[in-house]
Amino acid sequence: MNKLFRSTTDSKLTGLCGGIAEWLGVNPTIIRLIVVFAALCSFGTITLLYFIGSILVPKMPYSHI
Repeated sequence: MNKLFRSTTDSKLTGLCGGIAEWLGVNPTIIRLIVVFAALCSFGTITLLYFIGSILVPKMPYSHI
């Protein structure tokens, strides 16, 4: 079972979308588009959850690279 980490190699803002994409095994662009669309439709709730997730999800240790 894979553990969820923020990506250190595929990061645009905090690495959360890249980490989720690696965890799910999908393209990070798809996750980023979903997050942007959801943020626009949720009046900022998803943006708040994104930054909370960025604080709670640990950064990938360099031993996993």
